[in-house]
Amino acid sequence: MSLPTALLIKNGKIVNEGTILEGDIYIENDVIKEVAPLISVKSSQVKVIDAEGNYILPGIIDDQVHFREPGLTHKGDIGSESKAAIAGGITSFIEMPNTNPQTTTIEKLNEKFAIAAQTSYANYSFMFGGTNDNLDEILKVNPKEVAGLKLFLGSSTGNMLVDDPAVLEKIFSSTDMVISVHCEDEGTIKSNLKTYTDMYGDDIPMKYHPIIRSEEACYISSSKAIELAKKTGARLHVFHLSTAKETALFTNKVPLKDKKITSEVCIHHLWFSDADYDRKGTHIKWNPAVKTDTDRDGLWKALLDGRIDVIATDHAPHTLEEKNNVYTNAPSGGPLVQHALVAMLETHHQGKITVPKIVEKMCHNPAILFQIEKRGFIKEGYFADLVIVDINNPWTVKKDNILYKCGWSPFEGATFKSRITHTILNGRLVFQHNKFSSEKAAKRLTFTR
Repeated sequence: MSLPTALLIKNGKIVNEGTILEGDIYIENDVIKEVAPLISVKSSQVKVIDAEGNYILPGIIDDQVHFREPGLTHKGDIGSESKAAIAGGITSFIEMPNTNPQTTTIEKLNEKFAIAAQTSYANYSFMFGGTNDNLDEILKVNPKEVAGLKLFLGSSTGNMLVDDPAVLEKIFSSTDMVISVHCEDEGTIKSNLKTYTDMYGDDIPMKYHPIIRSEEACYISSSKAIELAKKTGARLHVFHLSTAKETALFTNKVPLKDKKITSEVCIHHLWFSDADYDRKGTHIKWNPAVKTDTDRDGLWKALLDGRIDVIATDHAPHTLEEKNNVYTNAPSGGPLVQHALVAMLETHHQGKITVPKIVEKMCHNPAILFQIEKRGFIKEGYFADLVIVDINNPWTVKKDNILYKCGWSPFEGATFKSRITHTILNGRLVFQHNKFSSEKAAKRLTFTR
């Protein structure tokens, strides 16, 4: 595929800000120049793409991924996982700090930006990690150049568990950046785990995972974080809600741009329930745990009524060898970026959500929440990050079409009605009918703060 400096996309159903416009999009260089019902551009330098009546969406912005680089690249790396993301319609990602070494100093943060500049297929930013002892480094972070701050208030690797209340309050009081948090109460989990290891040893049946990492553990931690945010005035974003009970902590009475406390739900918590553990085992072991049908229904309700603001993946690949261990040795997390959008479109086919609402939660709202500059919308003057989707072109997830470096998916064997036909990144056609461009077009995300 060639990479022209001008593109004209014809005959699409353009989904943006709650509306669907049948029309065309004209792009020059990396920017959308015109969106209209009919655009005619007469130039041999313009590449024309016929969308054939399919949906054109803004590129998906995934606010929570773990791409495993540096230090854990046997599981995945920025190049491999961002390539899978592009195939899944995700054009921008925000990656987490629990790599090896961890992203808890400016030096290590800059090293990750340097890697992404060389290898990423998608637009990129990173979160800076907070610990019990790195406040001086946190204060050096430039909020215009970094997505935000990530705190683990539940189990984490290394020293990234922030469990000193005085430190936590100091961090909340000292930064204007969005503070994104993983909320599970460590004491509750440790007590529950001891109960079941006393009964079963290391080989605990997977059905007990959501009892060990319980509703109580999530609610205690989320409610404490929200209480502290209200006390300090911090800008708080609670990652991966997994319980219906937690959704009561959030409001839909305030426009997103004015919310101080926001929340996210992940694909797996909307898709799976504890009824799937017998079939999927540790392959759907996540932290926080996939819980009950009632929890899943509550998450859907809060997503649709506006208490939950964002849909993300928490993409976290592990090798099958690692995942196939007994309970206590099997790591939590799974790969999702390639299949997130088609999974959400499948729920659209099931009547659970509209396509404009998917776009709101996966494109518009991450851009608003993190104040990402000129992305997340199909607007004149915005960067041309676009995805064309055929929602009636079924395919089945198989080993030979999985792009993750780890080589497996929790959706393996699932048939999705929708498929990504084209991904356009910064005005460049980077993915078309399962083929990638040889040239990368990714940019570092910037923020209007």
